[in-house]
Formats: sequence, C-alpha cells, structure tokens
Amino acid sequence: MIRLDKVTKTYRTRTSRKVILDNISCDFPADRNVGILGVNGAGKSTMLRLLSGSELPDKGRVLRHCRVSFPLAFDGAVHPQLTGRENVKFVASIYGHNPKTVIEYVQEFAGLDNYFDMPTDTYSSGMRARLSFGLCLAINFDVYLVDEVTAVGDIRFQAKCHAAFQERTRHSSVIMVSHSFDTIRAYCNTGAILDNGNLTFYDSVDDAIEIYRKMIGTSLAATG
Repeated sequence: MIRLDKVTKTYRTRTSRKVILDNISCDFPADRNVGILGVNGAGKSTMLRLLSGSELPDKGRVLRHCRVSFPLAFDGAVHPQLTGRENVKFVASIYGHNPKTVIEYVQEFAGLDNYFDMPTDTYSSGMRARLSFGLCLAINFDVYLVDEVTAVGDIRFQAKCHAAFQERTRHSSVIMVSHSFDTIRAYCNTGAILDNGNLTFYDSVDDAIEIYRKMIGTSLAATG
C-alpha cells in the first residue's frame, strides 16, 4: 500500500504557484489498479514521481509499504552519459537484482542492438523509452507506475510491451496516468481524478471517466 499523509506539492510559475496537491491524505490500496485522470498541467506525471520517490513533496509524507517502480518510460531513470548496459547494471544493483540476469532481459526486450553499448544521450526518445520500459519490467515490483504506456515504440513493440505488462500485473498492482480512456479501462479497476490540487477516488473506472468527461465539457464551455 502507498499512503499520502497531508501531502502538499506546488510549482512556482511566472506569476504565482501552481498547486498540484493541496494537503492530500489518501491510500492507494494494494489490491486495486488505479487509473488517474486529469487535464494537461494538472500534475499527473508529478504525482507519479512523488509516488516513486524521485520527487519530494513540499509538505507531508509519502509512505510506501511495498516495492514501488519508477514510472515506466520515464527518462529520468536513465543517466545520459552511461551506456544502456551500464544504466541497467547500475539500476539492477540498486534494487538488489542480479545484474547479469537483468541485462540479458533488457537487451533482448528493448532490441537496441549495438546502441545498448552506446551512451544513452545518443538515443532517440523512443529508444530511451524502450530501455526504460524493459528495465522496469525486468525488476519485480509490487506496484508499477505507468505514464502513457501505449506511447512507446512502434506497433510491434507496443504489442510486446502490452503482453509483458499484462503478465507482470497478474501479481502486482498498477497506478497509471493516461489520456486514453480505453487504456485506463484495459488496465485499471479503480479511477481517480486529479484537479486543482484535489485527488478524488471512484470505485468504478467508468464512473471516474464519466465525471471527467463532464468536467472537461464544463471547462471547455467556460473557456469557449
């Protein structure tokens, strides 16, 4: 389980501070897959970084009673001056996994060929995402954090990712952000909406999507 305890997170803009989370306390249950919805700029990716521990809250605590992944396809998991192989070896060691086993998995899964032994700052964004995705799947986590999982690679690689990810989620839970309602429905059984510093949970994904649709419609009408 992951718990937010009175968490506040803001960012400074040119004229004010953008509130991502405003004194939020809630639990992400271990037995549910949560799909987080929110408009662009609501802070969905920031939320995942807070949950992973790669970013800290301004106030409050994020309590993790499980092994939590870094966000899938998150570039921040990869150091640009290290090769793909060196990145994989380093991350595997951090999480207490056999580097050789993890390297073999990622090398086959990501399909980077000779680029695997080149610095990742020579990679395209898609290649970095494939490396990060393979690295995350090579390590056994209790909770996988997913940021737009369907945006990785070509159609063949997306199908490969989908199959591997479905296998992992048989034994682990998921917290996902996506603009695709179909993707949220495919992976999640609980919904949440992040809006103006508030995070509201819904037992049904369809309920969350319906309320979010109405919220978007109201917002568009107000600015039209």
